[in-house]
Amino acid sequence: MGGKRSAARQRLEPQTELELELKQILSTCGSFHLRRASRIVTQLYDAFLQPTGLRSTQLVILVVLGVEGEIALSRLAKKLVTSPSTLWRNLIPLERDQYVETRLGERRGRFVRLTEQGEEALREALPHWQRAQKRFVELIGDDGWLELNSRLGNAVTAARGG
Repeated sequence: MGGKRSAARQRLEPQTELELELKQILSTCGSFHLRRASRIVTQLYDAFLQPTGLRSTQLVILVVLGVEGEIALSRLAKKLVTSPSTLWRNLIPLERDQYVETRLGERRGRFVRLTEQGEEALREALPHWQRAQKRFVELIGDDGWLELNSRLGNAVTAARGG
């Protein structure tokens, strides 16, 4: 009990400069707030996608492959703004489930493409994604989503340096 009282007593004492600075960081840090928002939105989409067995991160990979066709792993990682190793970890279950195929290119590069099973999984997942998207937009409003989408695009462009 003594430990709890002293901890409570400490909270009543004036905060140190470091504590104030740390609280300021938590309230203003772009990385912290973007990651927090990303995690909660990902959880929302994952809940809707759960019946498909796909996670939202995997669905995005399938969508990009559906648009791009066969693509170099390095180029896909760049499009998704992720490291090749993180991308590879996400591709392993997709390849295991035969949703994607990878192959070595002529010059040491690795390429990935969507399979017929992947296209079918994508078709089956789309209504679930549409429901997730609809719910997300309902939560933040049409105008809120349009503004957020634009600002996120601007943030990505600015962070990339141009």
